[in-house]
Amino acid sequence: MNININRVKIITTVPLENLEVVRDAICEEGAGIIGNYNYCSMITKCIGTSKPNKEANPYIGETDKLTIIEEEKLEVVCDINIAKRVIFKLREVHPYEEPAIDIIPLIDEEDL
Repeated sequence: MNININRVKIITTVPLENLEVVRDAICEEGAGIIGNYNYCSMITKCIGTSKPNKEANPYIGETDKLTIIEEEKLEVVCDINIAKRVIFKLREVHPYEEPAIDIIPLIDEEDL
């Protein structure tokens, strides 16, 4: 079996008040296209935690204190040839100085 990775899924978490800005920015860069549809995304409510150290500049919370954060998990698919550009834009507009970003390779049905 020869498997080509042509698309990835990009996943990040973002505070609710920043969701539209992040989603719109990465979709404008070309993420979130499935067939004849664009701006396709999956959004799931989630709870995140972080404890910023003294060198951090947290968007939410305080240094040296555990923070529990209500967030939205944002998932989009993306062609691999534009993934770096999409991730660069995500980092540019995301409010966190260190956003969590998962990049998952996807297998096309034709390769199964």
